[in-house]
Amino acid sequence: MGELVNVTVGKQTNTYPVGITYGEIAKEFADQYQYDIILAQKDGRLVELAKKIKEDCTIEFLTTATGSGHKTYDRGVSLMMLKAFYSVADPSKLRNVFIKHSLGDCIYCEADGITITEELLRRVEQFMHKMVDRDAVFEKRSVDTSEALKLFQRHKMYDKKKLFEYRRVSKVNIYTLEGFEDYYYGYMPQSCGILKYFALKPYDKGFLLQIPNKKQPDRLGEFVDRPKLFATLQEAACWGRMVDVDTVGALNDVIAHGGAQDLILVQEALQEKKIAEIAEKIATEGKKKFIMIAGPSSSGKTSFSHRLSIQLRTHGLHPHPIALDNYFKDRKDTPVDENGNFDFECLEAIDVEQFNEDMTRLLAGERVELPIFNFVAGRREYNGDYRKLGPNDILVIEGIHGLNDKLSYSLPKESKFKIYISALTQINIDEHNRISTTDGRLIRRMVRDARTRGTTAEKTIAMWSSVRRGEDKYIFPFQEEADVMFNSALIYELAVLKPYAESILFGIPKNVPEYIEAKRLLKFLDYFIGISSEDIPKNSLMREFVGGSVFRV
Repeated sequence: MGELVNVTVGKQTNTYPVGITYGEIAKEFADQYQYDIILAQKDGRLVELAKKIKEDCTIEFLTTATGSGHKTYDRGVSLMMLKAFYSVADPSKLRNVFIKHSLGDCIYCEADGITITEELLRRVEQFMHKMVDRDAVFEKRSVDTSEALKLFQRHKMYDKKKLFEYRRVSKVNIYTLEGFEDYYYGYMPQSCGILKYFALKPYDKGFLLQIPNKKQPDRLGEFVDRPKLFATLQEAACWGRMVDVDTVGALNDVIAHGGAQDLILVQEALQEKKIAEIAEKIATEGKKKFIMIAGPSSSGKTSFSHRLSIQLRTHGLHPHPIALDNYFKDRKDTPVDENGNFDFECLEAIDVEQFNEDMTRLLAGERVELPIFNFVAGRREYNGDYRKLGPNDILVIEGIHGLNDKLSYSLPKESKFKIYISALTQINIDEHNRISTTDGRLIRRMVRDARTRGTTAEKTIAMWSSVRRGEDKYIFPFQEEADVMFNSALIYELAVLKPYAESILFGIPKNVPEYIEAKRLLKFLDYFIGISSEDIPKNSLMREFVGGSVFRV
């Protein structure tokens, strides 16, 4: 009889032969989970289902409805789509397929060398479904970095080749799907049978790969077009190409050859130009009295508001900043969420009636005393902050609900100018591995919270899912109602944030749930060559996070 191991799942412990895979055990417990099992977790580490068990252990299974599980589903479908494209398209013409950025529940992609048609996408979809039906296996092998560089050169994956020229690791994990080889940042499913839900559709110059979201991982949602957001994302990509930095490898190349300072100056100039264009648009339209600024956490809204105000002053306008947080209801009147915690994200946490009364009176030319919220005491206070709008006065209002007309229901539409701001990543890891905008904002927030509030990275990660739920509910649905969108991401920023973020991420202990996310982010930051923040201008949005800003942020 062979050697045995005891494996505990939940409250149940079973005995298995050494060498059994996590996937084989997952099949026994599949009926206990609402959604498909796609990963396992052991001792605070994520494990692919194809891995073999060699010792007694306690494991937990993760489904496609979890954050890590959904990311794994995303990667698996992407690799399956690439395999299908290279199998269906004319090999003499197809040079590469680029996975660009997300758009809602879709991933925008472009192909180089071929024309995207509905007929081609239909054939690619059919090929993918056949791989699902035969449950094609993702094979993983570890190769020397030198061998990986040759492999990427042979497959014309030049972005990957440049990326690994700056990697210190000696080994690289290569995934193979029915002969198609590629590298991916993160874990993969065991096989294609689980990847049942996807769709391809032409879009702009490329196509969209639609997958389920993690809230409903067993169905495709209705496609919601976001043309303004897409245009802003494409502009960000254009900026990256303009300065020849559209991947991490290209960024590392610039840093390694002494070009970081020039890159910072050019990127800052591009951003200032955009802010100036927004200010000119506001000034030209003339009737605007309320500039409503909204965006998700760590987008740099405060610094942007200050810089926009400076540009508005060059047009003879007199901007006055107002934080919507000052209109929070007193703590005793604040709504609570399903867990009984104060829900500061919902619109009902704001005294909407008082806000509208004050703004309407200001618009009528009256002198109004504005409140200041005392966060320690949990109540609004009045300390003599009187405002009166003259002909050239304009209010710059910043807050989570700025784009929602329910917040400013009494104000004439023609008096409002809405701005959506977010840090929309301008570079990708390589041609097939994109950088999540959410990851960039989380790293920003960790660094800022540690510096300004003494909050540990562990706590920031722990509350991030709650922040994201608020954004999904109260910010993202109103994106397309903005008059303009502003991308606050900076091409160089992750190289600057790296040393700040690494030091606090390493402080997260291995025995807490947040360790898995910390380890993922540390691996991600390892792709970048770090640079000093000393060359960043004092008015840069990046100063809001690393410190040293000329603004009170």
